[in-house]
Amino acid sequence: MEYHNELNIKEARRLLDRFCLYLVAERGRSRLTAEGYASDLKQWLRFCEAGELVPFPPSLAAISAFRRYMDGEGKRHSTQQRCIAAMRSWIHFVEMEEAEDADVFIPELPGRAKLEPRILNEAEIKRLMDVCGGSKPLVVRDRAIFEIGYGCGLRASEICTLEILDLDFESKLLRTRGKGEKERVVPFLGETARGVRVYLDAVRPLLNRKRISRVFLSFSGRPLNRQDMWRILRKRGRAAGITESRLYPHILRHSFATHLLARGMDMRTLQEMLGHSSIMTTQTYSHFDGEMRDFYDRFHPRA
Repeated sequence: MEYHNELNIKEARRLLDRFCLYLVAERGRSRLTAEGYASDLKQWLRFCEAGELVPFPPSLAAISAFRRYMDGEGKRHSTQQRCIAAMRSWIHFVEMEEAEDADVFIPELPGRAKLEPRILNEAEIKRLMDVCGGSKPLVVRDRAIFEIGYGCGLRASEICTLEILDLDFESKLLRTRGKGEKERVVPFLGETARGVRVYLDAVRPLLNRKRISRVFLSFSGRPLNRQDMWRILRKRGRAAGITESRLYPHILRHSFATHLLARGMDMRTLQEMLGHSSIMTTQTYSHFDGEMRDFYDRFHPRA
């Protein structure tokens, strides 16, 4: 049957809150994932409210107008795809909760753009590290952040949530929790471990006024977040002469993966280090010409 009980904005927002609880409690998604879905869906609700459109069930015309709006706002293709994916999940949830037998229009995902990961080359990585030379507290902290991002291939969110007990200098291992709260262990040694040790010994005690367990802290002593990471990377990247448009939170992780493949690491091992559930995701990094491997030594340049 058709679904005639349209939701207004207030009702849609109520179901959005329930949807986020459902993602965490029943689907096992992380809190960060749920927050990302909520952020995307709030864009849709704001668009509907401004245009006096019905948020559920969505019409083909409304979805098309929303896509044109995102294009006009300069939203990247990947951002648009993520937003539509969030809408599809929310629509299925509303059907399940409120309209089990409804025949509701489900928007199709935009075709995935086949873009290669943007990376920094080794010379640019070195410049980024070099601009963080010296003993000023925030300079030492920022270098440690870059060392651990590039040396361990961590996501920006993983760097922000890293705890002191996750670092094992004796075993030369680091424990992190990725998407879906899945835990993995990665090597933690060489320049990476040395840079982090200097920060922990000389700088973190000065910042840790609130006695918290997170590794990386702001000047005021609070844990860093993704926005802080982006700001730090862009600030240091500009000083290193790197174009700002190429600086984004995952650039160090993408560079880590691409450089390891170029130096001969096998795809399965890299998959485990990155915490990818599917090797298809890891294969995104295989765009480098195999001949480039002749120009590298073995594996990670800072190990």
